[in-house]
Amino acid sequence: MIAKLTGRLDSSGAGHAVIDVGGVGYLVEASARTLDALGATGGEVTIHTEMLVGEDFLRLLGFAKAEERDWFRLLTSVQGVGAKVALAILSALEISDLQRALASGDSAMIARANGVGPKLAQRITHELKDKAGALGGIAGSGATYIPTTPGPLADAVTALTGLGFKPGEASAAVAAASEELGAEAGLDALVRLALKKAAK
Repeated sequence: MIAKLTGRLDSSGAGHAVIDVGGVGYLVEASARTLDALGATGGEVTIHTEMLVGEDFLRLLGFAKAEERDWFRLLTSVQGVGAKVALAILSALEISDLQRALASGDSAMIARANGVGPKLAQRITHELKDKAGALGGIAGSGATYIPTTPGPLADAVTALTGLGFKPGEASAAVAAASEELGAEAGLDALVRLALKKAAK
């Protein structure tokens, strides 16, 4: 929706904004990143929304980007992850960091979000790890967090996916190989080490 921001609450973290649509004010829950992206009170904003409906409630959630809304939907597909937890994760982590955490199985990074304990972080990582590559399509690219610009990293990911590895597995293995070998590593060395890591 295209609307006017008339106020905001709890802007230090996941919180709320009041959006004026044709003279009607809507209270919208949003992540801290969306609240920051909305800009100054009184300005026009474009916001992507999601309506949650229950027996005794209606909740409107807002997202600065459609990509963030798509990640919210994916996060809430995990058992034990409600709207509050998903917004906390999206407040604590950039989308690229979330992709990296999922692809590499880094549950500790996800556990940095408010309200996310180690067990829930592990469940999120386990259930969404294999979907991290597919979510690159939501972000407009086919990979996870490996640069899509031409170069050894992107070529190594392509090589591993060509061998049948899932995009998330390929990206995580190449990232681990690159970290071990250094930024100047060549394609052959990256692929050889990434294959060893992916096969473990």
